[in-house]
Amino acid sequence: MTAARDDPGAESGGASAEDGDEQGTLYVVGIGPGLPGEMTQRATEVIATADCVVASTLYQEFLRRDGTLPAEDRTAEGGVTAFGPDGAGEDGKVATRPDGTEQAVIRSTMGRQVELAREAFARVRAGQTVAHVSGGDPNVYGKSDLVYLMADEEGADDIEIEIVPGVTAALGGAANLGAPLSNDFCTVSLSDKWRGWAEIAEKLRAAAISGFVVVLYNCWRDYERAVEVLREERADHVPAAIINDAARGDAGRNVDGETHTITTLGELPEHGDKVGGMGTSILVGNHETEVRENDHREFLVTPRGGRDVEDF
Repeated sequence: MTAARDDPGAESGGASAEDGDEQGTLYVVGIGPGLPGEMTQRATEVIATADCVVASTLYQEFLRRDGTLPAEDRTAEGGVTAFGPDGAGEDGKVATRPDGTEQAVIRSTMGRQVELAREAFARVRAGQTVAHVSGGDPNVYGKSDLVYLMADEEGADDIEIEIVPGVTAALGGAANLGAPLSNDFCTVSLSDKWRGWAEIAEKLRAAAISGFVVVLYNCWRDYERAVEVLREERADHVPAAIINDAARGDAGRNVDGETHTITTLGELPEHGDKVGGMGTSILVGNHETEVRENDHREFLVTPRGGRDVEDF
C-alpha cells in the first residue's frame, strides 16, 4: 500500500506507512450529513489523506462527489484483507489518487463493526492511517464509543485514537428550522437496542418537565409513544417539527430529499407519514419557542433566556 499524502496523523503523533516501524493513527471522523459542503475542513483532510477509509456505501458515494475519495479503479487483490480477520475486508476497493498514491476503501455495514474495528487496529499497527467514517458526529449516537470499547477489550492501548467532530442531525435540522436551539436543549434516542423503553420514557419525562427543547433521534422506533410521554408534561400547542435528511438537500434518502414540517406537539401524530427511517429527527419546542415568518419562509425561534433585543 502506498503511503498517504501529507498524513494528518503527523500533527498528533501518528505516522504513515513511510515511517517503517512507527504506527499510524485511527481517526473516527464525523462527516455530518455526508455531503462535501457540510463537512469540516479537518474531516475532509483526514479522509482525503488516509491510507484506508472505512465508510458505508452511501457515504462513499457522497465523499466521491468532490474528490474527497478518489474514484474506484480496481478490486483489491489481497491488499484489503491483508490485515485482520478473514473476510473483514471482502468488500474493499483500492482507488488511485490523482498523484498516483493508493487508498484502500472498505465498506462499513451495521453488522460488521466489531470486525472492522479489529481490522483498523491491525492496519494502524502496520503503520497505516485509518479514517473510520461516522455520519453526524461520532460522539452523538455514533461510532466513537465502540472504537474505545473495542480497544479496551482487545488490549489495544497502543492504538492512538482521535475523534474528528461533525455536524449532528440536531444541529443540521435546527439550522433548517431557524433558531429553535438558542436556549437549553437535549437529545434523546428512541432506539431500545441498548436502553429499555422504561428508561427512555423516564428521560423524556424529565426533559419535558425541565423545559428543554427536545430533539428525538431514531424516530422510526416508538415515536408515537415518545410523543405521548412528552404531551403528559408539555402543552399541546408548543411548536414541533419533523425533519428528514437534515442538510442533505436533494441527496436525501426520501423521495423529496431534505424536508421539514412545522406543526405542534399535539398534532405530531397526524403527520406520521412524514416520519421515515434513520434520517428522520423530531424537534419539540418548549413554552418559549415561537413560530414566526418573514417574506421567505416560516421558522422557529426559542429566545435565549426569554431576552428582548434590547438585552443584547
